[in-house]
Amino acid sequence: MLAATSSQFPVIPAMILLPFAGAALIGLLPRSRGDLFRPVALLTAVATGVLSVWMLVGFEDVARFQFQVNQPWISDLGISLHLGVNGISLFLIVLTGLMFPVAILGSTPSHDPKPYYAWLLVLMGASVGVFAAMDLVVFFVFFELVLVPMYFLIGLWGHGRRVYAATKFFLYTMAGSALMLVGIVATGILHQRGTGGPLTFDMVAIARDQVISRPATLWIFGAFAVALAIKVPLVPLHTWLPDAHTEAPTAGSVILAAIMLKLGTYGLIRFGLYLFPDAAVTLRPVLLTLAVLGITYGAVVATMQKDLKRLVAYSSVAHMGFCVLGIFSLTVQGIEGSVLVMVNHGITTGALFLLVGYIYERRHTRLISDLSGLQKSAPIMAACFTLVMLASVGLPGLNGFPGEFLSLLGAFEGARWWGVVAVTGVILAALYLLWAYQRTFHGPATGENARMKDLRPGELMVLAPLLVLIVFLGLYPAPMLERMEPSVKALVAHVDRNSDGFTAVERRYVGPAEAAEREGEGG
Repeated sequence: MLAATSSQFPVIPAMILLPFAGAALIGLLPRSRGDLFRPVALLTAVATGVLSVWMLVGFEDVARFQFQVNQPWISDLGISLHLGVNGISLFLIVLTGLMFPVAILGSTPSHDPKPYYAWLLVLMGASVGVFAAMDLVVFFVFFELVLVPMYFLIGLWGHGRRVYAATKFFLYTMAGSALMLVGIVATGILHQRGTGGPLTFDMVAIARDQVISRPATLWIFGAFAVALAIKVPLVPLHTWLPDAHTEAPTAGSVILAAIMLKLGTYGLIRFGLYLFPDAAVTLRPVLLTLAVLGITYGAVVATMQKDLKRLVAYSSVAHMGFCVLGIFSLTVQGIEGSVLVMVNHGITTGALFLLVGYIYERRHTRLISDLSGLQKSAPIMAACFTLVMLASVGLPGLNGFPGEFLSLLGAFEGARWWGVVAVTGVILAALYLLWAYQRTFHGPATGENARMKDLRPGELMVLAPLLVLIVFLGLYPAPMLERMEPSVKALVAHVDRNSDGFTAVERRYVGPAEAAEREGEGG
């Protein structure tokens, strides 16, 4: 079944299948044709990105899911290939279409390019599948599938303790996925019992019916939340991330930061708030506390890092905390801010990892103490790093500002005291990023630092679209907000209708005592 807005072209299945077809083609090519591996991967990724832009242009500013495809898969178990996008998932798919070509162009593998590019394309197809899945089992399949290529990218093409980092990443996420699988099965079975109808894992039907008992939803939401918190990652489940980022190849770090971390925050919106709104309201203090803890802890630990790449990795922990803060503010502004942070963090942090990769390629070190005065020998690189770093700090006029501002605004309206504490993260971000920039690019330039080559034209061209988006989305985020707002408003209204102690009219959380008082007043 195709939605009316999708015309007759199944753009989402095409965006999923095209990278898999590209990976299969690379697998079929003989190793003697190594000159074709990268062009095939790049052409496939660009074609997928073009389809994402086509979908963006054809997207209507309405709350309903669009470009839907719904075909039975395992009918006896109620599993269907139900795919679609709304204003929340749209820009994450577009981000996927942007960042994979950038990652392929931005770096090359140290050895064995054939499986390297094939795994990158598999990862791209699976990532689109996660953001488009509207069936819980299909979501789980794609959610698990992304682990495999990233495991091999880190383990085979990474640095230093790459096997340790890849294994740690895989074990953490697999443990969380086991909990999610239990939650998915329980959701389908309890929904069937509640409705008396056929077994289904369609998230729209489950969210609409809301027939699962409150105690059961608390347990199931907890299972989903733990699995997704590992992927975000939230403190204290974050320890796999710095190791994975530090040891991953440059392309792996770019995709891990830009796309894979968003699987967790996106899942909290789509499969937390949407499926279990009452449980989300009940347990929101726990998630808000972990979000604020991640913001402050990530910033403090980033300040202490000696490795430039590890510093950027810990900054991701802090930024993802802002995403979760915005989500569980349960306000329109907060959730819109969260989605903006997801997209803009992908752009800025992806650019930071590219720049760190370029520095490592030239200097063969990421230790801040070994880097000094690079601005003198590489002024263009310094200028690019300055722009990206200021965007990551959240400077007004650059893309990091609108999302953080809206997340904090939503928190002040819906979770005031958590918002107050989260403001410290903004201050600390300026501290650790500006200090790292000062030590790396300013000061005396001696030895190899004085002779380091500046960005080549090809490297600058790879960064150019990210730099343009950093400025454009900082000055004019309205196109994104206009497309996501109907879906976000519908989600907040859905939480309002299906939870106790929360009102979307005032867009703030109401405690149980105040809710009872209002009920007694007829309000």
